[in-house]
Amino acid sequence: MLMGEYHHNLDEKNRLIIPSKFRFDIGEKFVITRGLEKCLFIYSLQEWEMISNKLKTLPFTKKDSRAFTRFFLSGASICELDKSGRVNIPNILVEYANLEKECVIIGANDRLEIWNNDLWNNFIDENESEFANIAENLFEGDNYAL
Repeated sequence: MLMGEYHHNLDEKNRLIIPSKFRFDIGEKFVITRGLEKCLFIYSLQEWEMISNKLKTLPFTKKDSRAFTRFFLSGASICELDKSGRVNIPNILVEYANLEKECVIIGANDRLEIWNNDLWNNFIDENESEFANIAENLFEGDNYAL
């Protein structure tokens, strides 16, 4: 399980350090793509295979299926870490996520997310008061003790 929050700077060549805590779990090669809410998603190759298999089951006759598949796959790229533990993020993804100098890298269970620092802070600020309600709705009827 990937979890935690780390802050690192994007350099002038669009390289970003992936925290050492995450490197083993995502592997030397991994997939980075457009995420939701203007962040980037990073999946290990094993997780990516499961995601792509799910995408293959979506009906191509449905407009939403085609739109999401295009959005998600067109920005996807197989990347690898350099000797310093950095990933070189493709320009199209840097632009999509509005990545600037300070970035936030979070573990989100089966993936990493890379956020523009300001967008991440806005997400937390805008949703903080709702997290209790969200948890109640998601886990309603379950015997989870959060």
